[in-house]
Amino acid sequence: MGESNSTENKSKDQNKIGRREILKGLATVPLIGAFLYAWYRKRKYDNLIKSAIQEEVKLNYENPVLNRKVSNEKQIRLGIIGTGSRGRALLKAAGFLSPEIIDDWIESSKESGSDKRYAEFLEQDDLNVVVNGVCDIFDVNAERGLNACANIFRKDSEGDMGTKPKRYKNYKELIAADDIDAVIIATPDHWHGTITIDAARAGKHVYCEKPMTWTVEETYEVVKAVKDNDIVFQLGHQNRQTESYFKAKQAFEKNILGKVNLIEVTTNRNDPNGAWVYPIDEEAGRHNIDWDQFIGPAPHHQFSLERFFRWRCWWDYSTGLSGDLFTHEYDAMNQILSLGIPHSAVASGGIYYYKDGRTVPDVLQMVFEYPKKDLSLMYSASLASNKRRGRLIMGHDAYMEVGANLRIFADSGSTKYRDKIEDGIIDPSLPIYTYTPGLKQVDAITSPTEQYFAGRGLLYTYRGGKRIDTSHLHIKDWLDAIRSDSQPSCNVDLGFEEAMTAHMGTIAYREKRKVFWDEENQKIV
Repeated sequence: MGESNSTENKSKDQNKIGRREILKGLATVPLIGAFLYAWYRKRKYDNLIKSAIQEEVKLNYENPVLNRKVSNEKQIRLGIIGTGSRGRALLKAAGFLSPEIIDDWIESSKESGSDKRYAEFLEQDDLNVVVNGVCDIFDVNAERGLNACANIFRKDSEGDMGTKPKRYKNYKELIAADDIDAVIIATPDHWHGTITIDAARAGKHVYCEKPMTWTVEETYEVVKAVKDNDIVFQLGHQNRQTESYFKAKQAFEKNILGKVNLIEVTTNRNDPNGAWVYPIDEEAGRHNIDWDQFIGPAPHHQFSLERFFRWRCWWDYSTGLSGDLFTHEYDAMNQILSLGIPHSAVASGGIYYYKDGRTVPDVLQMVFEYPKKDLSLMYSASLASNKRRGRLIMGHDAYMEVGANLRIFADSGSTKYRDKIEDGIIDPSLPIYTYTPGLKQVDAITSPTEQYFAGRGLLYTYRGGKRIDTSHLHIKDWLDAIRSDSQPSCNVDLGFEEAMTAHMGTIAYREKRKVFWDEENQKIV
């Protein structure tokens, strides 16, 4: 026993001497020695980092979406209301894409050799759905939606097509149809609540694009209709499927950050499309747009192609930055931190760049206070600057950058990590944890707006090393919940929190006052 210990100690001494001798030898060769010494120090530092904090920050989450027991035997019959650009993106997520787009993707793949969009689309799960009804008030978009839904074999324009679904010119006729079980709503904001309520009362399950509602009052009606009629409601925050968010949530729950006191979320975009100045279709006119249906619950206005295609620019149909882009940021933070509805909100901003007749601001700041959680949530947005600012969750001991990737840095003033910082084990300028789920694949991300969404994990995530459309996963989550009679990841209760928070910000901006949430009476005051 003693001899064994003696041998072991001697071996350790020899190892120590070996390292000292190596360093002495390196010192005699100034240039090469300095380089190798720096390499040695870096390797030593990396090993210290790994051994000292690896277990502390290890994030082995279990994705709750993947744990649901589901039977895919029953085919779900869908209807879609709104087949503009977002509606067709949701059809793609469900497995339906127009042959013309596939033609473009195949050609792009041949030219670049790196465009994988078509291959990734083919790898999407078959969700066992059929689209039996399409409704759009613009004939051209309706036809585009019908063509996508008929492409049941996912082929290019040379391939076989299925039968086109029925085209409805009024959404009420679609939701009354006996051959439709569930509907996807991808209309302008001012129709979200109205159609959701009517669909729920008709017994149809609902996937509704964000924001959940256009007005405060209809928010209560949506919740009541969904619950009274026992339908499965999913709000279209596809970030609920982003892998980095699951890890961020676990990091928060493991107290890696210490006490969180400030959250900063931002929107920066600097191109017309990102500011909702969408192209006006050359084929569009009074002859193929049902303008009266478009107006619906909104204030009357004479026919306007600009308002029809760029509706997000007017309060008459839109919820502005708060309802459109802040809701993504809020829902991400609510997913990670379980924030709920804030105690109060203030806002400022204005129309500072786009002097095009719009009524919603292109620059907006909002601050939401959570005194019971001892933290503030700050939102800052500009539609005339591409300066990347991202998302930050700041705690006493560490801060976290959250997007498609995840990075955690120790705070230089941390109590928890003070000893490791002083000992040189942790360098606050370097991340103590990094999650990069896949290599950047910019071939399928062409516009600044797409890059913006991709950087926030809103276009793709990675599972099993493969890049997957988050909207596909979110649609699947909804369908799985329908089949298993369970709740999806962004249900109506979470939608209520999103809607009320966004409305608080909008009211604070428009009425130029501080607004509060009356928790006891569940209303904004």
